Amino acid sequence: MTRVGAAVVVIAVIAAIAGPMLAPFDPAAQELALRLDGPSWVHWFGLDELGRDIFARVLSGARISLMVGIVVVSVSATIGTLLGAIAGYFGGRIDEAISRLIDILLAFPGLLLAIALVAVLGPSLTNVVLALCLIGWVGYARLVRGQVLRAREFEFVQAARALGATSSRILVQHIIPTALPAVTVQATLGMGGAILAEASLSFLGLGVQPPTPSWGTMLSYGRSHLLDAPHLTIFPGLAIAVVVLGFNFLGDGLRDTLDPATSRRA
Repeated sequence: MTRVGAAVVVIAVIAAIAGPMLAPFDPAAQELALRLDGPSWVHWFGLDELGRDIFARVLSGARISLMVGIVVVSVSATIGTLLGAIAGYFGGRIDEAISRLIDILLAFPGLLLAIALVAVLGPSLTNVVLALCLIGWVGYARLVRGQVLRAREFEFVQAARALGATSSRILVQHIIPTALPAVTVQATLGMGGAILAEASLSFLGLGVQPPTPSWGTMLSYGRSHLLDAPHLTIFPGLAIAVVVLGFNFLGDGLRDTLDPATSRRA
């Protein structure tokens, strides 16, 4: 399943990068006379309500989804790793303040909080990324804090402290690297969550705005044609499901590889 997940991720990345070259039609080109036509040898995924090629729009939507996932995971992992490392290493009031902030954010459902933030800031792709980053760092901070609490008692850390190494040097060179395998696994799984969250917000009309193609927006428009043109929802839905599952399979495989204890239990 790890190989399957890796293959899906590679294909998704290629589709996002080379989508315009792979698609036989412009995702914005309209053929109103053929609107809602089903899949055919010419239009593999059929046409939408405005006569636009769904295959081209799915490939174009992959770029939006992966871009959101990469940005959200990168920013969230960086902020969460830094705050979690500071809280776990220094402890005391710093740890208490960061931990209480984490508890407050965890008290709200993540997607509901993202919807509220985007509703206040206004629907746009930038605000979606900002909202997901504001709530996404919490999981990384909790994970890294636990790793640092364990790692700061290691003998090599105690030796570095006895030799007079500064706290920043100990954190950057000795403690944070011990948490990177866990962060890598969390980031891989977080990619699937970020893609799903972006699709959910776009489905509600809070994310990517027309005419830019997005998997969530395509699902939203297709729900009114479930009976007469089900292909409008089938192919964007399959794209979301397959890519999210691919990242989940890859994350599970990385966890088994990077965590020997997990591999032995399996």
